[in-house]
Amino acid sequence: MVRPNEEVEALLQEYGDLIAITGGEAFRARAYEKAARAIGGHPADVSHLDAAGLQEIPGVGRSIADKVVEYFRTGKVAVAEERRARIPAGVRQLMSIPTLGPRRAMTLHEELHISSVDELADAVRAEKLRDLRGFGEKTEANILHGIALLRQAGGRILLSAAMGAAQEIITELSGVAGCENCAYAGSLRRMRETIGDLDILVAASRSAPFMDALTELPSTAEVLVHGAKKTSVRTVDGIQVDLRVVRPDSWGAALQYFTGSKAHNIHTRTIAVHAGLKLSEYGLFDAESGDLIASRTEEEVYARLGLPWIPPTLREDRGEIEAGLRGELPETVTEDDIRGDLHTHTDLTDGLAPLEDMVTAAAALGHAYYAITDHAPDLSMQRMTDEKVLDQRERVRALDGRHHRMRLLHGTELNIGPDGEVDWPDAFLAGFDICVASVHSHFGLDRAAMTRRLVRACENPHINVIGHPTTRLLGKRPGIDADFDDVFAACARTGTALEINAQPDRLDLGDEDILRARSHGAKFAIDTDAHSIPQLACLRYGVGTAQRGWLTPDDVINTWPPRRLRRFLRKGRSG
Repeated sequence: MVRPNEEVEALLQEYGDLIAITGGEAFRARAYEKAARAIGGHPADVSHLDAAGLQEIPGVGRSIADKVVEYFRTGKVAVAEERRARIPAGVRQLMSIPTLGPRRAMTLHEELHISSVDELADAVRAEKLRDLRGFGEKTEANILHGIALLRQAGGRILLSAAMGAAQEIITELSGVAGCENCAYAGSLRRMRETIGDLDILVAASRSAPFMDALTELPSTAEVLVHGAKKTSVRTVDGIQVDLRVVRPDSWGAALQYFTGSKAHNIHTRTIAVHAGLKLSEYGLFDAESGDLIASRTEEEVYARLGLPWIPPTLREDRGEIEAGLRGELPETVTEDDIRGDLHTHTDLTDGLAPLEDMVTAAAALGHAYYAITDHAPDLSMQRMTDEKVLDQRERVRALDGRHHRMRLLHGTELNIGPDGEVDWPDAFLAGFDICVASVHSHFGLDRAAMTRRLVRACENPHINVIGHPTTRLLGKRPGIDADFDDVFAACARTGTALEINAQPDRLDLGDEDILRARSHGAKFAIDTDAHSIPQLACLRYGVGTAQRGWLTPDDVINTWPPRRLRRFLRKGRSG
């Protein structure tokens, strides 16, 4: 189940949408959206706060605080229920399309009586939207694109949502008597960017207590299958969970089998067949005699196949088995290797927490260094100025080394303009310790123009990291169209790192792009892009993505000791 803060965040975000749909004032809708983000990013459990405590959260006024208290007291908010009842269910389904806003969804329902995604797709193809005010050919194309994104996402969920659900279930099942082992498997263990179903494994002599326990969890909304070997449920958040209970002496073989991937398993089974063996979820057997060869641990299963243990994040049949046979598997980067975070935000721009709080939280994570990189002025909604950023620099310098001797870097996240230009001139940029530069607008440039834009940014002697390089948002926005091989080569040539943005809805670069960029000799930075204290913990998802891209600590600049990192950030400049 989601944490209370996330429940309230979803509720307030929905209420803001409902205000917009029903013609309410835009500033009121924005107020609820802002409060939703603030509560979602608040480090403490808001269910324990009264109205006065809630109002201490930035952006939460008395009216919103009262609604939150009402929600935790009654399980609902009366005014939200009233507004929800005024909105047809079909309109809310249309709002799930990434490129369609709430007011346009309501217009389509009122004017054309459209109440489903399929009906809208048919109406666009029949050119029925063109006579509506505010609609046209470009709008139709955007809507079709949004529908394609929605369908492409299907029932898959973000890695972070799957991880949260899996950890709660594992905690509960591990407490059942007779549990010898409990773990998640499947694509979640391989840290894929989105997850279909959750695979949970338990090692125990008896399956019934665990199958019953899963069906009785508070998070279980529906039982799909209830059996002795497999039980499947759907959670209140719509996630399908498949539980299998195996004998303790088959644990290793079962974990290897149900982790996958399918292609990896086919390859390992082929190796087994060529060796006169048979590999299944029950163990590795002699094909002729049927004698059990190995099953208790993954390590012994792989060893009897002539392989080292292969990390789950590499098990995609992309050369890991051949590398294992040659003794050339990479020692991939781990969370313990990360020495600092090089892209974070405070409430000076669009972050939720003050500088001092973000620094304290980062130090508590054990970082050796930490960069503050608030937005630059070309992202005008953030209202950054020269004076504000220079004042922040003084505050950063005053805090440097005060928390467990953690060194602070004062940086900025620049905006890469259509021609590759950035917000501040060279003389001003020279005062920053680190500059991240990202594309935040003009996503529709043609391939050649987009490539030139990014390459020019790499060639800027003050830009150290290209932030979220493809700009994708999983399930919502595709990446920009550029010749990324040219961009990756430019990064390697100029000493500009590529970010692996650990935000779960980004994970940008993705693993396949990482593999390509690594082949060009590029370096990387695994950053959280945190806008709140809880988001600092997203680092694990960036590390998992980096592992899927075969990265070692030497490939990742924020595993390096401070002196080596600072040399890299000089980017060949003297001084």
